Amino acid sequence: MQQLLLDIRPPSRPELARFVVGRNVELMAQLQAMLDGRAAERMVYVWGAPGSGKSYLLAAWAHACEARGLSVDTTGQCAAQAVVADGVDSWSLAQQQAGFAAFNRVREAGGVWLAAGNVSPAELPLMPELKTRLGWGLVFQLHGLDDAEKRAALAQHAETLGFRLDPQVADYLLNHTAREMQSLLRVLEALDRFSLETRRPITLPLLRQLLAERP
Repeated sequence: MQQLLLDIRPPSRPELARFVVGRNVELMAQLQAMLDGRAAERMVYVWGAPGSGKSYLLAAWAHACEARGLSVDTTGQCAAQAVVADGVDSWSLAQQQAGFAAFNRVREAGGVWLAAGNVSPAELPLMPELKTRLGWGLVFQLHGLDDAEKRAALAQHAETLGFRLDPQVADYLLNHTAREMQSLLRVLEALDRFSLETRRPITLPLLRQLLAERP
């Protein structure tokens, strides 16, 4: 039983397929077009509040680029066929200077660039030249899911796992566990495994037991 509970952990590699799109349809279409090599604009900046899923999305997109055979830099400091720069609003001056040079090289070479921060380009506490570059391409605000969208996403994921999610279970998940979507999905998957292991239906008491016994 203990080994089963230890399975509530982040997946080793974030995947685009696990990212719940919600109201971010245009952003996801742009990122897919960049992966496919058919995007007219290849430089994208994404901003949104902490916990909205930016880091997961950037890591998943970086892995998707690697799967396409592209060379990938995940620091934002070096030129590559695909560059992913997370948390640019916290960059030091040295990082900003390196990021500025990398951006120019990637753009000139026809590579793809995806950066993210907590605020829009105009509000970034960065050197003016870099702020301007980050606003050159497409800028998207990443919208987090509201509770209704999270419930719908949980119910849909439960169906892919082979069971119908009781609304009470969904409400308990939202009110008593981490509200970030990937965390919710991991707990739901652990609940499914716990149900199979104990041969008990997925109910609110089973969820409470899982959470109580979770290390």
